[in-house]
Amino acid sequence: MTEKTIPMLPCRTLQPVLDFYTVLGFEVTFQQKSPNPYAVVERGGIQLHFFGMKRYDPAQSYSTCYIRTDDVEGLHEDLRTGLKAAYGRIPTRGLPRIGPLKDTSHGVRQFLVTDPGGNCLRIGQPTSQEHHHRPAPEETFSRALHHASLLADSKDDPAGAAKIIDRVLRTADERPTPVRLLRLLVLRADVAGRLGDDETATSARAKAAAVHLTGQERESAHDALERLEELRG
Repeated sequence: MTEKTIPMLPCRTLQPVLDFYTVLGFEVTFQQKSPNPYAVVERGGIQLHFFGMKRYDPAQSYSTCYIRTDDVEGLHEDLRTGLKAAYGRIPTRGLPRIGPLKDTSHGVRQFLVTDPGGNCLRIGQPTSQEHHHRPAPEETFSRALHHASLLADSKDDPAGAAKIIDRVLRTADERPTPVRLLRLLVLRADVAGRLGDDETATSARAKAAAVHLTGQERESAHDALERLEELRG
């Protein structure tokens, strides 16, 4: 026996969603207007179905699905390239948007894509056989980054993430390593942008750009530095 799971995701109207997925390299393989709006998009082994709901509010959406890939780096770059070609920039906040690549605490390297209908695609590649969340680190700043990242990405609570980062950066008797400081500031700039706090976002980006890193530190902070460039763009 062979089975296949296909997510069916809501949207207010189909066309903006279909246009978005076309930009991402998907093909619209089915579409109907009546008796109910319904459409299918496909790219490689990914198949997504969408249905229209007139009273649906994308900003309040909790719809999500998970897509597993064996080339998360390549897929992330392909989708970013399509978005930049279509929009002239890579959208990182609002609807639609694409997030950065991140190594999670449950053994997956992933990124998030949110379409115009508010549907979130979690696209990831396993990096470990153990998929339970690892315990939060003991070190003060690593622990804060761990919890802030979970709030910002897994729970969609940028305000909660901002509070954690602001509190830990006010710590008087401890200082983070340059790499930890960079990661905290980049995430602070990211969540400030999502909250529409442009002043804090600009300040955090400037502080992050001013952090001095050795060559080895820059290599270990590659994801954060890449995200900083996106946020500065």
